[in-house]
Amino acid sequence: FWLVINQEGNMVTARQEPRLVLISLTCDGDTLTLSAAYTKDLLLPIKTPTTNAVHKCRVHSLEIEGRDCGEAAAQWITSFLKSQPYRLVHFEPHMRPRRPHQIADLFRPKDQIAYSDTSPFLILSEASLADLNSRLEKKVKATNFRPNIVISGCDVYAEVTLCPFGSFLGFDFFFKDSWDELLIGDVELKRVMACSRCILTTVDPDTGVMSRKEPLETLKSYRQCDPSERKLYGKSPLFGQYFVLENPGTIKVGDPVYLLGQ
Repeated sequence: FWLVINQEGNMVTARQEPRLVLISLTCDGDTLTLSAAYTKDLLLPIKTPTTNAVHKCRVHSLEIEGRDCGEAAAQWITSFLKSQPYRLVHFEPHMRPRRPHQIADLFRPKDQIAYSDTSPFLILSEASLADLNSRLEKKVKATNFRPNIVISGCDVYAEVTLCPFGSFLGFDFFFKDSWDELLIGDVELKRVMACSRCILTTVDPDTGVMSRKEPLETLKSYRQCDPSERKLYGKSPLFGQYFVLENPGTIKVGDPVYLLGQ
């Protein structure tokens, strides 16, 4: 896992630097490649030299370490973003992970993450994305929401149950959790909670421009939580589901998805 930090060690995401979405990272053998349009690729060793400094970083107020990837990486990112000085750090297996239980009580104390916001797995369905796009003038992509697993072939919002609740706040429905456990390949995943969406969803993944409006405003109009969960999610709309690992294995593109619990 890699993370961009500022000089104080705080995480930097597309919330602060929208053009970060224009940087792609690929791994091939022992080489890490950073790429961006109109910028020369930067090749780095995946295994960062142990002589490089280890920084104390902060991700959503929780401390975590990261080994500095060197001056070339720092200069490449800073130059592309035309920003204040930033650095790239790498999370190594021996470093202490963050505990999402400290962010949301629904996670188990044993669950672990490195630099992701809240959960190791964010699942989104193509059908739910298509339904959102049917409500938007300008269509969005799955990459607006940064899922690491996208599921096709299911019904719209199959991952949730649509429940009427009268005219609460002017909305006709709220959404209760439906999928509980999934088997993908030989990997078992357990659902924890829905993903509440923030301003980052309004960054265009093709241009790196933040609109600060859509699709967030449209999501707010129909993707509200159960009123009893308002303390957990606030007024943020829900789109996508957080999962944690139950049994490890391998997932491949095209694997069938089985619902184990509902």
